Amino acid sequence: MANKVYPGRFTTENNEDIVVFLIGMRINNRLAVRKWLPVFNAMPGMIKELYTNKDELGFLSMESYFGLRTTVMIQYWRSTEDLLAYAKNDKHLTAWKNFNKKVGSNDAVGIYHETYELKAGNYESIYGNMPLYGLGKALEHVPITKERISAQKRLRKENVKAANT
Repeated sequence: MANKVYPGRFTTENNEDIVVFLIGMRINNRLAVRKWLPVFNAMPGMIKELYTNKDELGFLSMESYFGLRTTVMIQYWRSTEDLLAYAKNDKHLTAWKNFNKKVGSNDAVGIYHETYELKAGNYESIYGNMPLYGLGKALEHVPITKERISAQKRLRKENVKAANT
C-alpha cells in the first residue's frame, strides 16, 4: 500500500539539533559476489534493530537508494553521541569485524559514510504533495504558513543571529 500523500506544502520544525548520517557501499567488481553480498546482507539486521529500538538508540528515520553500483542510506539521528554509541553496538561491531575479515583491503567492494551535525535553525525543508519523507518523516511535519513561506523564513536566520549575539 502506498504511503499517504499530504496535499499542499509542508515543512518541518527546525528547533532542535539533528545529525544526518549518509552510509553506503559501492560494488567495484560485480563478479566478486562473495565479497560484496555479505556487506549488502549485513544492513537489514541493523536497520531492523534501529527501527525496533528508535527511542533508546536516538535513531529518528531513514531513506534508502539503490543504484547500479552504489547504495546510500540517509539516516537521521537525535545526536552525534547516539550515532557514535550505536557504532559500538554489538550488531554493528560484528558487521564491521566481518567486513574487515572478509573484505579488508580487497577492492571488490567499497564502503563509505559521512556525518553532518545540523544545528537548530540552520536547516529547512519543503514537501509539496508528498508522503512523509526525509526530515518530514524524522521530525514534526507541519503545514507551511505565511510565517514559513520562504526558505529564508524557514531557516529562521534572524533567530540564529539573535542567539549568537
